[in-house]
Amino acid sequence: MDPLVVIAVLVFAVILIMMLGAPVKPMKWVGQASIKLLIGVLLLFFANVFGAGFGLHIPINMVTAVIAGVLGLPGVLSLTAIQMWVL
Repeated sequence: MDPLVVIAVLVFAVILIMMLGAPVKPMKWVGQASIKLLIGVLLLFFANVFGAGFGLHIPINMVTAVIAGVLGLPGVLSLTAIQMWVL
């Protein structure tokens, strides 16, 4: 898909939500889920930065980010253990 089309659709969606008003409960849920996903990505990034010296690399994708975001540090440690056990 053309990037210009994607940007135009996002801008249109934001303007539409601003004009009509967003439902509060679903937007709150989406916001909290986005924050958890971002935290998961950051935890995985720092695990990869510090684990690079030990030859550890955990791929950052949607599944690993959700696991790390929902479970937090125990999730990152479990992903690390799985990575070390599998490889």
